Amino acid sequence: MNITVFDALLVSLWAAVTALGARRGLGGAVWGVLGVAACFLVNLLAPNGLVGLVAALLLGVGAVLAARRLIREPLTETWHLLAGGLGGFALGAVLVGTLALNFPIQTVGDVRRYPSDTLPGPVYYPLYNSYIRQSLNTLWGPNGNTALRVLLIPDQQHLPAPAARRR
Repeated sequence: MNITVFDALLVSLWAAVTALGARRGLGGAVWGVLGVAACFLVNLLAPNGLVGLVAALLLGVGAVLAARRLIREPLTETWHLLAGGLGGFALGAVLVGTLALNFPIQTVGDVRRYPSDTLPGPVYYPLYNSYIRQSLNTLWGPNGNTALRVLLIPDQQHLPAPAARRR
């Protein structure tokens, strides 16, 4: 198991989003769940980037307004912190997975490779050796979870999986 600088950055980001959700209490739970739902809906239904951007902005504003209207006092109980932390954890997981799987793909003939060899060395090697990226590689295959593929790599839903390679 290789832990790289890239993994450390992703885990730090995940922890920060989880803490932000916990700090918001029940508002963080609503924020996290609606954030994941908005990402999924936009990735599933938006036909292009501009429509997706507008839809994401509208859904994001709607999620914030819903969280503020529905939850007047987000931190009255201790369990509210846990619920907010779980919402932040879910949204952080989507963010980390998206960042790990959305670097350039190299296409050589009919073979696609992820990550691309054309990335600069200081970016390529930590990404290639990343434990998180390697754990998510199953999404590229034919047995990968379709819902997670829509959520994390929406632009690659209908393309063949990148080839595995060794260095």
